[in-house]
Amino acid sequence: MNVSLNKLEMEARKSSVIHNLDARIKLIMTLIIIVYSVLTSNILILILLESYIIILTFFSKLSLSYYFKRVLYILPFGGFIAIFQPFILSGTILYTLPFGININYEGIIFAVLLLTRLLVCISMIVLFSSSTPMNNIISSLRSLGFPKILAMILSMTVRYLFVFFDELENIRNAQKSRCFNIWNRKAKYLWTLKQIGYTIMMIFLNSFEKGEKIYFSMISRGYVGETVSYIKEPPMMRINYCILILTLLLIVLLEIAKPFIIL
Repeated sequence: MNVSLNKLEMEARKSSVIHNLDARIKLIMTLIIIVYSVLTSNILILILLESYIIILTFFSKLSLSYYFKRVLYILPFGGFIAIFQPFILSGTILYTLPFGININYEGIIFAVLLLTRLLVCISMIVLFSSSTPMNNIISSLRSLGFPKILAMILSMTVRYLFVFFDELENIRNAQKSRCFNIWNRKAKYLWTLKQIGYTIMMIFLNSFEKGEKIYFSMISRGYVGETVSYIKEPPMMRINYCILILTLLLIVLLEIAKPFIIL
C-alpha cells in the first residue's frame, strides 16, 4: 500500500498539459463533471463524457495501465449495488429464475445507468488525483473556500497515511525475520488471530506515540491551530481558462443535444 501511495505521488508530479493546469481549475472541472453525470440519466451522454475523460488522460501522459487499474479497483464497490437492480426494480420481465426471481428490463437499464455514472465519477477523480500532488489538492480546496480546519485535518490525514504504512511495513519486516506467516496452516488458528491483534495494536500505539511527538514539536514551534502559507499562488495561464471553457462548452452542447440522443 505504501508503494501505491508513492506511485500515486510520482504520477502526480509528472509534467504534461493536464499536470501543469492550476489545481483549482482541475478541481472545478471535476466537480462540474461529477455533478452533471449524477444529474443526467442518458447513458450515451455518460459514455461521451467518459470518452472526454479518456482523451484528457491521454494528454496527461499518465500510465494507462496504472490509470485503468485504479479505476477497476474502485469500480466493484459501487458496481456491487448495480448487480441487484435487475432483480429489485419491477417492470418488463425478460427471464424468470428459480425461486420466483425475475430479471426485469427496466432494472437492467437502471443498473447500466448506475455503472456508467460511477465510471465517469471514478475516472474523473482518478485523473484529478493522479495529475495533482496532495498538497496542491489541499491548497486548491482552501483557496475555493473549504473550511481551514477541515483542510488542516485532511492535510494531516494524508501525511499520516505515509507514516502509518511505514510503521506497518516495519512491523511486517520484523515478523518476517522471525518466520511469522499468517497463512501458515501448521500454526494454530487462535494463536495466529492473537498475533494479528497484537500487530494492529502495535500499529495504533506506535502511530499514537508519533502523533504526540509531532504535535508537541508543532506546539514548540509556535503552532496555534492555523496553517500559514508563504508560497504565492502562480498567476493563471490562458490554457487553464481554455480547458475549463472547453469542458463547460461540452456539457452545454450535450445538454442541447439531449433530445436527439436517445439511449
